Amino acid sequence: MKTITRLAVIAVIFFAMEQTAPAQQGTRESGLFDWRPTHNASRPLNNPNAKKLPLIKVRGNRFINAQGDTVLFRGLAIADPDKLAQEGRWNKELFESVKQMGTMIVRIPVHPVPWRMRTPAKYLPLLDQAVEWCTDLGMYVMIDWHSIGNLGMELFQDPVYNTTRQETYEFWRIVARHYSGNNTAAFYELFNEPTLFNGQLGSMSWSEWKEINENLIRLIRAYDTEKIPLVAGLDWAYDLTPLHIEPIAAEGIGYVTHPYPHKRPKPYEPKWDEDFGFAASRYPVVATEFGFVLGNQGMAENGEYGKAIIRYLEEKGMSWIAWVYDPLWHPQMLKSWDGFKLTESGEFFKQAMQGKTGK
Repeated sequence: MKTITRLAVIAVIFFAMEQTAPAQQGTRESGLFDWRPTHNASRPLNNPNAKKLPLIKVRGNRFINAQGDTVLFRGLAIADPDKLAQEGRWNKELFESVKQMGTMIVRIPVHPVPWRMRTPAKYLPLLDQAVEWCTDLGMYVMIDWHSIGNLGMELFQDPVYNTTRQETYEFWRIVARHYSGNNTAAFYELFNEPTLFNGQLGSMSWSEWKEINENLIRLIRAYDTEKIPLVAGLDWAYDLTPLHIEPIAAEGIGYVTHPYPHKRPKPYEPKWDEDFGFAASRYPVVATEFGFVLGNQGMAENGEYGKAIIRYLEEKGMSWIAWVYDPLWHPQMLKSWDGFKLTESGEFFKQAMQGKTGK
């Protein structure tokens, strides 16, 4: 009897070992490289609606559509998709409200730290949703690598903007391959705001900045020759004066300025001409970020600026994107998410996008 019992126990143990063996084979010691196949996050996006919107191209100093008609973009920026997803605000309803503002293009800022923490494999699906929603609603997308600082020396204004040249190159390599052939994702803003912060972020010449951007453009075009890269000026993306001497050695691109009201005192227009407006006679220039808020930065103080900058940009044929359609980030265009209530500046830019600001 005891022998039978012992044999039964042995059989049970053997059976258990057999059942657990595959699981044990699948485990790995911590700290070792994982050789198992991984998901390739940067694979091209197979989207049947990739060509639904007309392809946007550069001709001279203009953006044109497939018919050769000039397109002047009016749009707005939303907050980082990672932030909105964490707040439970990442949905098509947000984009529908953006469309109701009169928006033609949505600027989507991708901050380096959440891109890194979420990982490309989990961040790209958010961008895919944005591209799909915008396609359905007839709006284009501008993807913005949203860092502020000196990419040459890798010194940045705030920890959320911390990145490296390698990570920046890798970000655009992934994005360029992923959205190759997709007309909705029309613009790549290569770096949000390059600045030396009065020397506090080191030094970087325009020639160095030029070389970094030319490297990025060549890298992107190894995967997709149809996207329009946008290169920011120095001084927090405001100053384009180096273009007099050293324009970027690439065709089919545009330049970026961020003409916030504090950059120049009144009268604005002569300084705008000197700092960035002159470039619009030769190249496409986009004001991808500017705006104002409440109190002493609201309509009472900046209403004149608001009308002046919209008039100036449109008379020069420069596309523009207002910052920012969010109730928390400054300068806010929303009072709250409840009914997407607009601030003064939000209402102003809604009227501007619909061509109702007056001259």
